[in-house]
Amino acid sequence: MIASTSAPTLQLPFPDPSTAEYYQALVAKDASYEGRFIAAVKTTGIFCRPTCPARKPRPENVEFFATTKEALLHGYRPCKVCRPLIARDATPDFIRQLLQELTHQPATRITDYQLRQKGLEPVTVRRWFVRQHGITFHAFQRLNRINLAFKKLQQGESVTATAFDSGYESLSGFQESFKTVFGVAPTRSREQQVINLTRLETPLGTMLACATEAGVCLLEFTDRRGLETELKDLARRLNATIVQSDNPLFGLLRTQLAEYFAGRRREFSIPLVTPGTAFQQLVWQELRRIPYAATRSYGQQATALGRPTAVRAVASANGLNRLAILIPCHRVLGANGQLTGYAGGLWRKNALLELESGTTPDAGSIA
Repeated sequence: MIASTSAPTLQLPFPDPSTAEYYQALVAKDASYEGRFIAAVKTTGIFCRPTCPARKPRPENVEFFATTKEALLHGYRPCKVCRPLIARDATPDFIRQLLQELTHQPATRITDYQLRQKGLEPVTVRRWFVRQHGITFHAFQRLNRINLAFKKLQQGESVTATAFDSGYESLSGFQESFKTVFGVAPTRSREQQVINLTRLETPLGTMLACATEAGVCLLEFTDRRGLETELKDLARRLNATIVQSDNPLFGLLRTQLAEYFAGRRREFSIPLVTPGTAFQQLVWQELRRIPYAATRSYGQQATALGRPTAVRAVASANGLNRLAILIPCHRVLGANGQLTGYAGGLWRKNALLELESGTTPDAGSIA
């Protein structure tokens, strides 16, 4: 059943335990089940995503499908409330325009009044940013400005000029904000770098992506075990501060992931940053040599590395891979061919292998 809800367990008329679990997730609007099922309501002929806010059907009036394609083939229509045919992070045109404005004028401050002048409802904008980025639009703007300031300081500009060019009205306010985000005073900023962080939706659920100027350094599902520890370790290894902000590589990442899930991409060309030990680097490089749609055992991977007795060490290094899908650790199986050891969940590992083998219906898209 769903771990995130404290409600008593429902007694549901489902013979299949996974179906009962899905109904619990539907009632709880559990976002961690995005990509795992589509709920179709028999009485209305409509299908929804797990997080649909509409009134929930009775258990006997709902059936579940793996994809929207299956629901459509069974004669169901997409819900107009949750719009399951559109990727959850699909960016509306009005949001694109706001982001474009901030890109061209990063020091600007767009107030609620200005949003209304543009014909936008501040609450709508706020909800989109909270859902997609976990912060409000105004907090996003503040981080955008402070990130701009960091880059200016890295390029050698003075603290005073940077503060006022970045839209701050006082030097003390800028210094306080900067230290709150980066943990150091602006004068010491050249000792650190920024890791940009964003959220994106995939057919298998929400992922976090991190990138520096050199490449993507993390791609993980948000419900991965130990994700917070992994982020702290990454920041320590790169001597960087993780800031929720944009990076030019995120657009390329979204494009290549969308192509992968659509079955049109077998290899990723996006640059990667993979801090780790020399042995870990060898293991991750070997993972990238496993062909699309192929699998290996941990023993075979150890042998390929010339370390046939280091099976446990290889498995441990696989588990420390921070770049899910991009470095395909999902292609490694147990000695008996069984699914083992995937931090994103064995159901996702199985879904990725089915996608690559061509046995999965249309998996959807990424905005």
